[in-house]
Amino acid sequence: MEINWLEDFLTLSITRNFSRAAELRNVTQPAFSRRIRNLEYWVGAVLIDRSLFPISLTPAGDAFRKTAQETLDNLRNGREEAQGLMPKSGEIVSIAASHTIAVSFFADWHAGLQASTGAIKARVIADNVAGCIEALLTGHCDLMLAYSSAALPTLAQMNRYPSAPLASERLVPVSAPESNGSARYALTGKATLPYLCYPSSSYLGRLTASVIDREDLAARLDFRYECSMSDVLKSGVLAGAGIAWIPELAVRNELAAGSLVHAGDDRHTAQLGISLYRQAELSRPEVERIWNVCVGAAAR
Repeated sequence: MEINWLEDFLTLSITRNFSRAAELRNVTQPAFSRRIRNLEYWVGAVLIDRSLFPISLTPAGDAFRKTAQETLDNLRNGREEAQGLMPKSGEIVSIAASHTIAVSFFADWHAGLQASTGAIKARVIADNVAGCIEALLTGHCDLMLAYSSAALPTLAQMNRYPSAPLASERLVPVSAPESNGSARYALTGKATLPYLCYPSSSYLGRLTASVIDREDLAARLDFRYECSMSDVLKSGVLAGAGIAWIPELAVRNELAAGSLVHAGDDRHTAQLGISLYRQAELSRPEVERIWNVCVGAAAR
């Protein structure tokens, strides 16, 4: 088994497209496909359901994805520790975050946090919402950054875990613009629109569905493709492939530059919060320092 095969598999699990994954891995598609087949032979199970479009992970593939990620993380961390590039593990605070929050929110939040607490050494575990919740429940992370919305109550098992609100934003529909700056695909009209969406089982997928149901939009949305990662949907919208609902922080630069525009008005949006979660038990001083600053800020 080769490390490249694990990296190939994880890339494919994100893109759900052999051509795109091969391009990102800088190999030809036939070579990429062979490497995925070799990994499946080594594991002894089919990991990819090729009968679907976009392709999907089989139950075995979904289970193996976490093993592949943990294996690569452990190898990289071990190498860096051996090279003396990482601080001692006790000094690092591990923070699980959804991919979108990790990309659009974490860096600014971390910078602001350090202004109050001094240097913070953090390891970001980017995963889907279910993976982040599992990391917190099993103790594989110290803290978790997650979305919350009154329109979609937080998962029941999270009620046992303290949380502190950090920021507010919105889930907004966006489109590529026409030459005059108006939305190419506008919800305010009556035309059928090409639709790029999240999986229905995902948190943002369910929140988007609540907006679509509330505004009776389903008949006007023509499914084109789905992906759990907002960045993939954003790339499709930028390319003019359709409309998508994306957290506003994740598209703030594109909206400011005019490369994306709002595809609807306020009634087509959903309010989102970003909260920090932890386990109830007292933790290491580094974790408590972060938590106390965030709770204090939320109380003001």
